[in-house]
Amino acid sequence: MQRDLFEEEHRLFRETVREFLAREVAPHHDRWEKDGIVPREVWKRAGEIGMFGFGVPEEFGGAGITDFRYNAVIVEEVMAIGATGLGYSLHNDVMAPYFVDLTNDEQKARWLPGFASGELITAVAMSEPGAGSDLQGIRTTAVRDGDHYVVNGQKTFITNGINSDLVVVVAKTDPDAGARGISLLVVERGMEGFSRGRNLEKIGMHAQDTAELFFDNVRVPAANLLGPQEGQGFFQLMANLPQERLSIAVMAVAAAETVLQTTIEYCKNRTAFGRSIGGFQNARFVLAELDTEVDIARLYVDRCILALNAGELTAVDAAKAKWWTTELQTKVIDRCLQLHGGYGYMMEYPVAKAWMDSRVQTIYGGTTEIMKEIIGRSFGF
Repeated sequence: MQRDLFEEEHRLFRETVREFLAREVAPHHDRWEKDGIVPREVWKRAGEIGMFGFGVPEEFGGAGITDFRYNAVIVEEVMAIGATGLGYSLHNDVMAPYFVDLTNDEQKARWLPGFASGELITAVAMSEPGAGSDLQGIRTTAVRDGDHYVVNGQKTFITNGINSDLVVVVAKTDPDAGARGISLLVVERGMEGFSRGRNLEKIGMHAQDTAELFFDNVRVPAANLLGPQEGQGFFQLMANLPQERLSIAVMAVAAAETVLQTTIEYCKNRTAFGRSIGGFQNARFVLAELDTEVDIARLYVDRCILALNAGELTAVDAAKAKWWTTELQTKVIDRCLQLHGGYGYMMEYPVAKAWMDSRVQTIYGGTTEIMKEIIGRSFGF
C-alpha cells in the first residue's frame, strides 16, 4: 500500500542519510564486524550532517524539531544496508528524551552540543547480572555525600558501552523506598572508579559495542542528577520506554522488508529443477504470506509514529508494536533463509547475518513475554 507517513522534507533527509551511509558506512561495516566496534569518527561525521538530536534546541546545535519521522528515516536506511553496528538509534531514539527533557539549563549547556555533534556518545545502564526487566531488583547504589553521590555496582549488556561518554545510570538512592527510591545519574567518561569490562561477544550485531560497566566508589556530582529531585528514576524510565519500544519496532519492520525484498530477487534468479525457485507454489505462498504480514505491520507502526508525534502513544500500544514486529522479524528472516537453501547458511549472503542480528530483537527493550504482560494487565486482571 502507498505510504503517506512522510513529507517532502523527510524524503530529502532520507536522500542525505542514504548517501552518507553509502559513503561512510557500507564499505567499512564488514571490518567493524571483525573489530567489534564502530570508530568514533563515524559518529562525528554523522553529526556534521545533522543526524543526531533533532529535538535538541537550535541554540545547542540541534534542529529543534520534535518529529519522530526523522528518527524513523535513519533507522530504515540503516537497516536497508544491514548496518546493525551503528548505535545511532539508541542515541537518538532512547537517550534523547533523557538529555532534552530531563536536564536543567546548566546540564543542557554542558551536554547537548556534544550530543548533537556526535562528540558525546550516550548510553543507558539499566540491566545488571542479576536484574533485567525487573528494575526494582537492581543493586547498584548511589549514596549522597555532600555535593556528590557515591556510586557502586555493576551493569551488563550495555549498548554503546565502550564508546559512550555519558552513561545514564539507574541506581538506588533509597533502597527502602521501592520504585520511589530509584534515581538516574549521568556518569561521565574518565570519572575515577568508573571502568569498562569486556566488549561482550554476541550471537549477532558484532560491530555494536556491548559492554559490562563497573562502578567502584565513583563520585558523581549531584549536579549530574537527572530531573529536579531524587526518586523519580523509575517513573522517568517508564515514561520513555514507549518511544524506545517503537524504535525497535521500526527497526524490526525495516529489517524484515529488506530481507524479504532480497529474497524475492533471489527466488527470481535461483533455479531448481529447470525453473526459478519462485516458480514453485510453495515459495510463492511463503512469500505472499510474509509480504502481507510485513505490510500490515508497517501500517500499524506508521500509525504508532503519528501517535507518538501527537503525544498519544500509550505503553500498551508500544508493547503491541514491539512484540509483534520483532517476532515477525525473526519469522520472516528465518523463512527467507530457508528459501535460500544452503546458501542461506553462508555468511556471504546478507540473510545469514540478518538472521543472527535479529534474534536479540525479541529480548532487549523488554522481552516478548514482558510486552504481553503489559498488555494483559491493561485488561484489569
